[in-house]
Amino acid sequence: MIPDTMTADTRTIHTLQATAWWLYLFHAVCFLLTLGILSFVPLVLNYLARPKAAHTFVYSHHTWQIRSFWWYIVWGCVGSVLYVTFIGIPGALIVWLLTWGWYAYRLIAGFTTLDKHLAMPYPDH
Repeated sequence: MIPDTMTADTRTIHTLQATAWWLYLFHAVCFLLTLGILSFVPLVLNYLARPKAAHTFVYSHHTWQIRSFWWYIVWGCVGSVLYVTFIGIPGALIVWLLTWGWYAYRLIAGFTTLDKHLAMPYPDH
């Protein structure tokens, strides 16, 4: 019989990390399939899971995902405001394209950093 070498703290971190991993995946699927329209669902789950991850590196990943979502919404709205003007349509398309790329980068960067067991940088600390 192989002894269980994982401590309770290690199991907890592993569970918290798995939750953040699934939420990155959920955000990515919503982003790719609905351009983020359904991303409010994993956003709510991030808000619910973040307090459980307090004082761990996983906490920063929930914050990263939450901020990524809200900035994606802000820049999507900026693009929408530009779109309602005839002359702003090219600008709107550029804003939306850059926003899409930025959000994709944030999801990939967060996912790979989580896989390395590292915290994401954020200005709260």
